[in-house]
Formats: sequence, C-alpha cells, structure tokens
Amino acid sequence: MDTGLHGRAAVVGGGSRGLGRAAAEALAAEGCRMLLWSRDPASLERARAEIAERHGVEVHVAAADARDPEAAATVVAAAEEALGAVDICVLNSGGPPIAEAGAFDRDGWLEALQLLTLTPVDLATRLLPSMRSRGWGRLVAILSSGVRQPIPGLVYSNAGRSALAAWMKTLAAEVAGEGVTINGILPGRLDTERVQGLDAQRAQTRGMTAEEAAKQSQAEIPSGRYGTPAELGSLVAYLCSNAASYQTGTLTAVDGGLLRGV
Repeated sequence: MDTGLHGRAAVVGGGSRGLGRAAAEALAAEGCRMLLWSRDPASLERARAEIAERHGVEVHVAAADARDPEAAATVVAAAEEALGAVDICVLNSGGPPIAEAGAFDRDGWLEALQLLTLTPVDLATRLLPSMRSRGWGRLVAILSSGVRQPIPGLVYSNAGRSALAAWMKTLAAEVAGEGVTINGILPGRLDTERVQGLDAQRAQTRGMTAEEAAKQSQAEIPSGRYGTPAELGSLVAYLCSNAASYQTGTLTAVDGGLLRGV
C-alpha cells in the first residue's frame, strides 16, 4: 500500500527511545524526513544515526525538555530551519512521577501539566497554521490507557493526558474540513523502560521480584503479554497515511484487550 508519506516532514517527540522511537522508525520506514526531540542529546544523536543509516532518510535532532515552557518554541524553530514546512507532528513525552490522587502538590501538578498538556498544545498550535494553509497535516498523540480507564497511582498522567485528549477532540472538528486530522493512541502495557520501571516500583511495594511483578501484570492482559513498541509504531504510520484521511477525532487503544469498557 502506498501510504503517501514518502518525503513528508515529521516532528517526533521523545523520539530517542521507547514509543517515540518506535513511531520515528515506522515513519522513517515510509520515507519521512524528520526531526526528533527529547531532553537527552546523547540518546538523540544515537537515534539519529541509527534511523538515518537503517532507512536512508534525513534525520535531525533538537534537545528540549517538555517540562520547560520554552520547549515548543525551541523545537518548532529547529524543525522549520531543518525541514521547512512540517506535515506531521507526533506528540509524545515521558511519564510523570507516581502520585496518589488524595495528596496535593502544587509544584508537582504544574510540572506534570506542562509536560503532558501545555507543551504538546503549544507545539501543535505553532505547527497547525502551516498545515491548514497547505490543506494537509497529521497530528497524532501518544497518550495512555489511563485516559479511558484511570490507572491507580498515576494521577498526573491520567489527568494531564486526558486534558490533552479533550483539547484534541475539540480541535479535530475545527480543522477536519481543511485536510488536517487529529488522532490519539492509548497504549496499554508495552515493553518499554517506563513499564519496566513501574513493574520495579510495584515489586518493591509488594515485596516481590520485578520479574514476578511483570508476570502478574501480564496475566491481567487478555493477550497474556506486553505489547511491543513496534506494534504501536505501525498504528502511528497508518494514522499519518493517506489511507487514514477520513479518520479524525479518535482515540485508539493498543493494549492487548486490557481496557474492558466499550
């Protein structure tokens, strides 16, 4: 299938590892030029070199911390200088700390909302005018299953990503007639450093090994296993393709059947 992505310019958040890296790999495999950004320059450079060599595409990087209010401006300036007009924006950032809903930490909330809501909205809003004027654009956010089914102990993630999803749903209707689609992905438990870290913390709390905690967690998933980042990356590429031009305002789970609600 011709995805229509060859030569398109993409900006991918958290592109040096995990789900962001998987999204970048999938888009690069379809011939996208891209700029990867995250807060770790060394990891970015490794990802840049590996993706460029593997797929033979143009890859640039920009170091920025999504917790910094200036991050969006930094990334957009770097992307426009390196790529020109941007066609695709993949919103993705690392997870905030574990926190219980019954305790209030103002600084913790402000940092989480900057990371998960304000910086993504700022970044997308800066890139949207060019997409709208050219009549083609794709905005895909890697969110969390916690948007639909709140995850205990992850109140910052549940709330911050839900706010982003609500903004996207509102925006999707505003730009649907202009060739710009807005969609979100709800990853369940995929085999990433983030999930491994959560397993380790759960193991410590429950007095078991990390391997036992992971096995217990996987037993709760109907598919009986953690997903792979590549399984999510393929959906990112599809949502950005011409084949998905009539899909907008949606939230699609990649979770092995973990979410039980309709």
